Amino acid sequence: MAGTDLKKVEDFKNRLLEEAEKLVHTVFPQKIVELNELHQSETLSRSRMPEVHSKLNIPIPEPLVVINSEMPERKKRKVDEDGEVNSVQGSRVLALPDGLAPCNKHLVDIINILKPKVCLMIDHINTLKMWIQLLIPRIEDGNNFGVSIQEDTLAELRQVESETGAYLDQISRYFITRAKLISKVAKYPHVEDYRRSVSEIDEKEFLNLRLTCAELRNTYLSLYDLIMKNKEKIKKPRNSNAETLY
Repeated sequence: MAGTDLKKVEDFKNRLLEEAEKLVHTVFPQKIVELNELHQSETLSRSRMPEVHSKLNIPIPEPLVVINSEMPERKKRKVDEDGEVNSVQGSRVLALPDGLAPCNKHLVDIINILKPKVCLMIDHINTLKMWIQLLIPRIEDGNNFGVSIQEDTLAELRQVESETGAYLDQISRYFITRAKLISKVAKYPHVEDYRRSVSEIDEKEFLNLRLTCAELRNTYLSLYDLIMKNKEKIKKPRNSNAETLY
């Protein structure tokens, strides 16, 4: 059983090494071209900025006319299950006419295109990290210049992985922030600044998504360039110099 497990581990290691080679030579150039075409396409064109704005389905109600000069009652009365009346603090929130405040469809479509590409890049980087880790030789004195190149490349991959993961956080923060602003619009429909803030955050997210696409392309390109320039040292960090001693 132990021999079978060792063979499976060795097979997995060989498949990973082959996959990493394919990533660098084939997949990375494809992704560079693909992301560059997407960045320059109509989908992410700056000319689409006016289309990004979504119309809020929250109407502006007629202003209330207070006839009685007395201050309106600030407390609502609530009857609990036992029939007792309790005074509770609160303010009126307008019901949405359609029962739903929809997301910005234009931005959701772009996110649905970019998000899988971000997740895929994280997988690619993880594979390359494991590839280089497996190529690092055992620790010895001297002749460690190639090993230092491997370690520097690993550090760059870890940094890129962290930055790429931040793009996913950016998407979730956008939805959370927009939801809070929509809630403000529903609660204070007469305040135009809240409505304008929704349009502003949509524009900002469009530009962020456009920048994300460019950063993904640039990251693939920089990693491809880094690995290809140092591929010899990454794959064979130590060369035998025994023959030069004679």
